[in-house]
Amino acid sequence: MDHSTLEIFCVVAEELSITRAAQRLGRVQSNVTTRIQQLEEELGAALFLRDNKRLRLSPQGEKFLGYAQSLLALAEEARQVLHPGVPEGLLSIGSMESTAASRLPAVLARYHRQWPEVQIRLCTNPSRQLLEALQARAIDCALVALPLPAKDEAPLDLAQLGLAGQPVFGEELMLVLPADHRPVKTAKDLTVRSLAAFRGGCTYRAFAEDWLREASGQAETPFDIQEVGSYHAMLACVASGTCVSVIPRSVIELTREPAAVRLVALGRIDTWLVWRDGYETPAFGALREALAQAREPRQRG
Repeated sequence: MDHSTLEIFCVVAEELSITRAAQRLGRVQSNVTTRIQQLEEELGAALFLRDNKRLRLSPQGEKFLGYAQSLLALAEEARQVLHPGVPEGLLSIGSMESTAASRLPAVLARYHRQWPEVQIRLCTNPSRQLLEALQARAIDCALVALPLPAKDEAPLDLAQLGLAGQPVFGEELMLVLPADHRPVKTAKDLTVRSLAAFRGGCTYRAFAEDWLREASGQAETPFDIQEVGSYHAMLACVASGTCVSVIPRSVIELTREPAAVRLVALGRIDTWLVWRDGYETPAFGALREALAQAREPRQRG
């Protein structure tokens, strides 16, 4: 079980296709198939299930994937630490959808111009899933909104999770209403009874649900949740008059043709850069500096 075999396994696990994995790796299909078979023989377990020419991870493969990703990430981290002069190599960044859309394009464009030898791999997910991926070494760092503490609970302690972090951006969260909705001061003024939001694990969704619960005095959110996959879909749902939503102002400002909606400011939440405690590579250090530079003009303004 060498480094190359683990890389092949992870790519096949991501693509769930020998053909696509071989193309991505620049290898012939027979070589990829042979290496996977050899790995399965070495481990004494079937890592993939083959059904009508479709490939999917077996339960054993699901478990092994986490270990394989951790081993590759640790090896890459060690290699970079031994060459501290210039940022290079792979840097895996996790991000909330909103941050990836409104904050990262300019930052990563400047980063690439300055450090072209760094290969950026970016994935998006809700904050809770990103923190879990960070702990599992599936990513190197993440831009998240820290989960909101439950009532009478202390805020999340990153150190207890083996993580460290710092705030990098402040986001103003807006309640987005249909254009013809009456003015709203509290949730009791809402006439629409559905909330368009991302799936569970999204801190902004939790913020919206808490606001709705506090206003209603109910233990559960008194709204139907319509789960969607993008902020464009949220705006469309609101514009149709069927939903309300909570979206960062920075995302709303990206729209070329603003949707016919009404906006109400609800509050601010910081976006944090979070990493595993002790994780310090030149590529990551350069990212922290780039994010700090992106934040400074906003702080001075």
